[in-house]
Amino acid sequence: MDGPVVTAARQALDAVDVARVLPYVPAAGEAEVRALFDRVVPVRNLGREAADVADRLFFETVVRIHRAGEGAAYTGLKPAGLDVGPAIPLAERVLAEGSAGPLVDFLSEMIRTEAARRLERLRSLDLARDGGVAGDRSWVEAMLGFKVYAHHVYKAITAAGDAHHGRGGGSHADPEGE
Repeated sequence: MDGPVVTAARQALDAVDVARVLPYVPAAGEAEVRALFDRVVPVRNLGREAADVADRLFFETVVRIHRAGEGAAYTGLKPAGLDVGPAIPLAERVLAEGSAGPLVDFLSEMIRTEAARRLERLRSLDLARDGGVAGDRSWVEAMLGFKVYAHHVYKAITAAGDAHHGRGGGSHADPEGE
């Protein structure tokens, strides 16, 4: 469990400072997080096993409330070290360096490559059409898939500015296990 939400929750517990995790939960969930924090902190002093159970409960609750704030389902805590793909590490690098260029270049190339691949498949299916329903059905499926792909990319790009990833553009796939 090494995602940003669990990391903040762990830091809050270690520092006995709930404010360290509150930015990761919506205002509507703050009271629940504060109340649970006040209950788990004393339990952490009852031994390693009790601390582990208390920590786990706190992590799960914070991530559940965080995900609900995104409009996304809670899918459980994820183990540390999951492969999150190249976009998140690149976004982190861009945040540290202050220039969006590398991320824009990377995503643009991915869109260009995938759109070309899908279009080429559509062209090959079009050439193979023989007037039969099966061939036409394959072409229609690919054609609609191409349009839906373009629409989803557009919706992701035009999602509400800085609105959190679950509102306005679909939720994230819990890439870091929160």
